[in-house]
Amino acid sequence: MNVAFRVDAGPGVGIGHFMRCLCLADHLREAGASIRVVSGGLPASLAQMLTDRGYECAAIDAAAQAVDAEETRVALADKTWNWLVVDHYALDERWEAALRGCAKQVLAIDDLADRQHDCDLLLDQNLSTEGERRYAGKVPARCRMLLGPRYALLREEFSRARAASVPRTGSIARTFISFGGTDEANWTAAAIEAVVAARADVGRVDVVIGREHGHRTDIESVCRQHGFECHVQAADVATLMSAADLGIGAGGVTMWERCCLGLPALTLAIAANQQPGVREAARRGLVYSPADEIMDRSALARHIACLAENPLLREMLSRNGMAVVDGQGAARVARAMGADAMNIREATADDAAALFGWRNDDSVRRFARRPEPITAADHLAWLHGVLADPNRVLLIGERRGRPAGVVRFDITDNAAEVSIYRVPGVPGAGVGLRLLHAAERWLAARKPHVASLVAEVLGDNAPSHRLFRAAGYQRRATVYEKGLRS
Repeated sequence: MNVAFRVDAGPGVGIGHFMRCLCLADHLREAGASIRVVSGGLPASLAQMLTDRGYECAAIDAAAQAVDAEETRVALADKTWNWLVVDHYALDERWEAALRGCAKQVLAIDDLADRQHDCDLLLDQNLSTEGERRYAGKVPARCRMLLGPRYALLREEFSRARAASVPRTGSIARTFISFGGTDEANWTAAAIEAVVAARADVGRVDVVIGREHGHRTDIESVCRQHGFECHVQAADVATLMSAADLGIGAGGVTMWERCCLGLPALTLAIAANQQPGVREAARRGLVYSPADEIMDRSALARHIACLAENPLLREMLSRNGMAVVDGQGAARVARAMGADAMNIREATADDAAALFGWRNDDSVRRFARRPEPITAADHLAWLHGVLADPNRVLLIGERRGRPAGVVRFDITDNAAEVSIYRVPGVPGAGVGLRLLHAAERWLAARKPHVASLVAEVLGDNAPSHRLFRAAGYQRRATVYEKGLRS
């Protein structure tokens, strides 16, 4: 699969468009896609990020829409593209129609609903009371729509951190402040001053800014003055968020990152395009967002103190946010594009030797119900029994044609017990979750009478506990349960 991106990363949009497209590109490449990014005025640091990831990058002059369309067409003329992904506020149906000769299908990423589109798939990851009505008459009848934070494009680090995240309860040990890498209006400094003025018990304070932040020196200085930790171009943002009990930051993608990790936050709409989404998220109890039109240091301090002194409110925000954003949005969008990083097939007798080796590996045996090594004869007898039993399903997940993991379903009436392990030595974050989801889809399509799943996990098997929590299973004593049709 060949996928091209036309991304706006110029002045006025920050790097949000770039980062969400990069997140989707990473998921598509995991499924074997070839990626090329077309952009005008791309900062050198972002261009280097593409190069470091091994992506092709084509620079064009950001000009009028017709000129942009022609330059993009030339940049993509050397091959046929399965998908063209466009994330650009200034491009509409005229641009998309002009590129139809280059790409079989077009995905438009939008969050304004202020223009017409000629696209096959539309993604708007923000909340809206209107739902699909918001785009009525603005997309073709054939267009499929992916709407809401269920499809939020969050980086892989957040889906990994989500597995270990829990709702916040009790007191505040750490506070996380971030308004994006550049933060042109310097909301970061205002938040720091407000935290100091609030005189609330907010524990350790972590402040995150980018290396290109225009007030970097001043922020580093004031953090030292107050004993706050300033992180410049942090590589572990998800880890910092996960460790915090209170967040202070902007709307946009970072709002969904905080929700995904259950971090209750004072959330400010610092750009006009963020206002509707932040307002709706606050209305639904996902974030705390003041209605004050003027947000000076005094007002910020008042709201910080209010949130800091109300543990039940923070717990509600934390639980609500986690219920709405699970960190799997990019994977869902990739699947909607026909790209899935995990292919599932039924095991056969020809897999006996490979299965025997995997099952006897120390990394698999240590968490098995029977941790002792098994003999080849016992293994063959077990495998033949499983393959002959219609109520036992043995599946092998493959990425790019190579085995990645094994899933077994033992079916009793309308329920099935699931067992899963990754093939020893297979790298890659999120492999287990993609394997489990792919196996669940396989089972739902071929065994529609199965309505629920159960998984028994040993007490010290922390990776499996995280996996089943991340996959939406609910813990019941020593087992995890999930409705397959939910």
